[in-house]
Amino acid sequence: MKLKHIAALAALAMPLAAQATDGYFSHGYGMKAKGRGGAATAFATDTFGGANNPGSMAFVGTRVDVGLDWFQPNRSASTQGSGNAAFGIPPGSFDTSVDGNDTKNFFIPELGYNYMIRPDLALGVTVYGNGGMNTDYNGNALTNPAARGTCNFFQTGAPGPGNGSYNQLCGNGNLGVDLSQLIIAPTLAWKFHPDHAVGIAPLIGYQKFKAYGLQPFAGISSSPGNLTNQGYDSAWGWGVRIGYFGNVTPTVSIGAAYSTKIYMGKFDKYRGLFANQGEFDIPENLNVGVAWKVIPALTLALDYQWINYAGVDSVGNPSTQSPCTNGAPTQSACLGASSQSIGFGWKAVNVWKLGAEWAIDPRWTLRAGYNHTDNPIQARDVTFNILAPGVVQDHLTLGLTYTLPGGSELTAAYMHAFDNSVTGATNPLYFPVGGTQTISMYQNSFGVAWGMKF
Repeated sequence: MKLKHIAALAALAMPLAAQATDGYFSHGYGMKAKGRGGAATAFATDTFGGANNPGSMAFVGTRVDVGLDWFQPNRSASTQGSGNAAFGIPPGSFDTSVDGNDTKNFFIPELGYNYMIRPDLALGVTVYGNGGMNTDYNGNALTNPAARGTCNFFQTGAPGPGNGSYNQLCGNGNLGVDLSQLIIAPTLAWKFHPDHAVGIAPLIGYQKFKAYGLQPFAGISSSPGNLTNQGYDSAWGWGVRIGYFGNVTPTVSIGAAYSTKIYMGKFDKYRGLFANQGEFDIPENLNVGVAWKVIPALTLALDYQWINYAGVDSVGNPSTQSPCTNGAPTQSACLGASSQSIGFGWKAVNVWKLGAEWAIDPRWTLRAGYNHTDNPIQARDVTFNILAPGVVQDHLTLGLTYTLPGGSELTAAYMHAFDNSVTGATNPLYFPVGGTQTISMYQNSFGVAWGMKF
């Protein structure tokens, strides 16, 4: 299959891809890795080296893998009012709990192919959903009449009767975002020693995004006409991942990989929302790992990953910095105005992935894993992150592979991310009532893949 055909299929699959586990990256890439809690840097068991470690592709052989992952994020947000005498809201009366979204099910494709040009040189390609975020809150979230009157004031400058229909952030209609990211990673790996290899994978990034229900943000946007309800916009970009893989003893393998930031084209339709007039790059990341074959049938693996969300202005800039003034859209903190614009306030995260793989017999292999990530969202940024509540931290995974007659494989993986919440004071830039807001999320996923070594 030619690369242009793979790219076309990947682009068609994009509306189905959205995930948020380790921040908004996936907890693992490739169904085997997903069963091991994401641990994959020191494994060479499938063709997803373009996502995990390009150096591993020199040890994979000629092989193809195709899979589909069902992903179900359950996200919610609520507001608890502390009282706002100016608008007649008594303490404790204001609660806008929203549990569950209209969009709950996503299907995420994955594809890998590797060809051994010669015993020490491999050429392949990995296509994977890097990550994403989706929220879709009810457009009639505010049920307290006084709170609705406050929203009316926030939008028009005059208190209203409170009969309007408003979402969680005082906007009109449903509130949400939909971000999907997909990477095409051609790979070249060279085995410079029988037990050691290096690899490189140019990263071709494609992403699409839409936002809706953010009308009240117009007063702090550098381009209010390019802020919300503009439909989907898309962008392409580029980066590179390099990696090393080595068998240091007959029972121990190690690996390391680094990905540069993927420099994406700008979302022109949302240049009034994201920093630098619509810029939304994919962050740099680093992973290292070790795998130990304790006995011939049992292998344990540990990966560490660092994801630098703070290095992307639109993601890492705090949401609480001094806003721009209405009528002064050139001020640097205005949404979309500059590299100093208001962002989601995400910090860089450390991720630990622990996995086990047990080959029961030549046909059956079982897997289990645990994945823990830092929470990128601080209490100060909760209001803005109602749009992107990527707060889950702990994941448990299970997986298995069955080898069919003829040598092809069927692999399945399950993941559960436990419920986690963050609470912070409401930010008056976006929600003028006062009190606190809480964002929460838990997740499930189940995927199946077919693989064949030639």
